[in-house]
Order: sequence, then structure tokens, then C-alpha cells
Amino acid sequence: MRSPIAPPSAPGFRPVVVSRLLAASLCAFVLGGCKSIEEPGGYVAGWTLVDPSQRHPIMVSQQPASMSVRISRGSHGLSPAQASQVAGFLGHYRNAGMRNSRLLIAVPSGSPNESAAVHAVGDLRRMMAEFGFSDTAVSIEPYPGGRDPNAPIRLSYMRFVADGPACSDWSANLADDRRNLPYPNFGCAQQRNLAAQIANPADLLGPRSMTPSDAERRSLVLERYQKGLTTGAEKSGEERVQVKGAN
Repeated sequence: MRSPIAPPSAPGFRPVVVSRLLAASLCAFVLGGCKSIEEPGGYVAGWTLVDPSQRHPIMVSQQPASMSVRISRGSHGLSPAQASQVAGFLGHYRNAGMRNSRLLIAVPSGSPNESAAVHAVGDLRRMMAEFGFSDTAVSIEPYPGGRDPNAPIRLSYMRFVADGPACSDWSANLADDRRNLPYPNFGCAQQRNLAAQIANPADLLGPRSMTPSDAERRSLVLERYQKGLTTGAEKSGEERVQVKGAN
């Protein structure tokens, strides 16, 4: 029985096959072009698209904080203005650098104001004791003061600094986003504000260590709990609130 399909050697077979192959190739090329227009580039699915801390990380680095206090020859310690400036610097050190590094105090040696610098260091020691600094947190070292009659006392410590991301990528058209994906600047302002407002950038690197518990208070609360008494602090009559009914 003769087959209805023409054999390869039949006239007209090759043009038909070639035309079909060309049509299929053209369709594939058109579809590929449409796909490249709708999806320019690859996208990573998952939390990296919506987590601002990963899309716009805050860079935390350690930088020195320093202060110089010039000591006049013949002075007998810090002046009131200098003591106020040093107090502010020590306050910053206690809040931002005390648990990260030691406070270094460089004192001039061999300079004409060496004696005055010794008196100023005495004032510094008294101020550090008032701030509650231990001797292990402070290091005092001499340095060659040369012939400078007002050689300064230099205070320095290492602190952590948070640098926020730069929010300047507005390349995406927010009015026409067919993929409904987070735009490039999504969460960037939040990260930048957090970097500018945080008191101690070291908190971004990890949690602080817990202070030791009060064993005496713990035993007292446990004893009252075992006796069925209230464990909270008792309020005086002045602290209690009395609510009167409405007439």
C-alpha cells in the first residue's frame, strides 16, 4: 500500500521542511526577545529581597577618638573650662568606648611645662575616680614634649563608628513594576537613620554581656515566695492610687 506522505526524494518535500524549520526558529527568537524585555537579568528569590539589613548593610568600623588639652607652663592643674571639656570626653568614653578599649593618656615629658602637666594629671585622676573608672581601664604613658612650653596632654580611645548606606539608587520605575519586587532603595532610609541614631555602634556587632545577678535579692524574693508573701516592693500610702466613684 502506498504511503500518503511523500518520500524525501519526492518533489516539494525539502521546501516544506525548510519553511517549517524557519517558522519554528522565528517563533523561538520572538519569544526569547519578549522574555528578555520583561525580565532583564536574574533575580534571587528569598529573604535577600526583603531584608533591609542584607540589602543595605550598616558598616561598623573602629576609629580613634582623641582630645588634646594644652597645659600652660606654671599652671597648677586644669582650668574650669578644660575640666568641663575633659568631663564631656570622659562621658563619651564611658558610653561608647569603655567596654571596647582602654583610655590612653599621653603626658609630655622633658618639656618646660612638665611640672604643670603632672598637676593636670592629678586632676584627671580625680575626675576619672568620680566617673567610676578603674585603674585597668586607663593607661598613662609619657611622650617627648620637646621645647613646647604648652605641650598638650593627649587623651584617646578606640570607638566603633557606624556608616549608613548611601540611598541614591532610584533607577526602578515605582509606577510600573510588573514583578512587584522591592525597589533598590527599599529599607535604605531606615538603615541610614539607625546608623545615625544608635548610641553605641558596638551593639550592632552583638549583644552586651549581662551584669551578675543580685544573690541577696534573689534569696529574699525566693524566701517570700515560699512563705506565700508578695515578692514585689511594698508601696507606701502616698504611692497608692485611690479611685473614687462618680456621683
